[in-house]
Amino acid sequence: MRSHRRKSGLSQRQLGHLLGYDNEVQVSRHERFEAVPPLDSALGYHIVFRVPISALFPRIYEDVREAIEMRLGQLEISLQSSAVRGREAETIAQILVWMMDRRDRDIETDES
Repeated sequence: MRSHRRKSGLSQRQLGHLLGYDNEVQVSRHERFEAVPPLDSALGYHIVFRVPISALFPRIYEDVREAIEMRLGQLEISLQSSAVRGREAETIAQILVWMMDRRDRDIETDES
């Protein structure tokens, strides 16, 4: 994120002001990865620089992505081994179809 701020010419104090902070302390902590910005600030950085949050905070994004993908895999295994009937089985089937569609979209994106 620091490179985007420097390219813009904004100081940490100016960027902090745009994001609603009283000073530059939080911007500095975000740039040095000492603090995770709250959602409203992350969206603010996105709006100011017109760069996706995942590109502004790649380390945070990758950590979150890996954790979510791992838990999705665990959920899928758990659902596949469920022995339920009726409405609950329909709900599980819906989730499993969604997971397959989601995986297919990832493959299509990777191939583009």
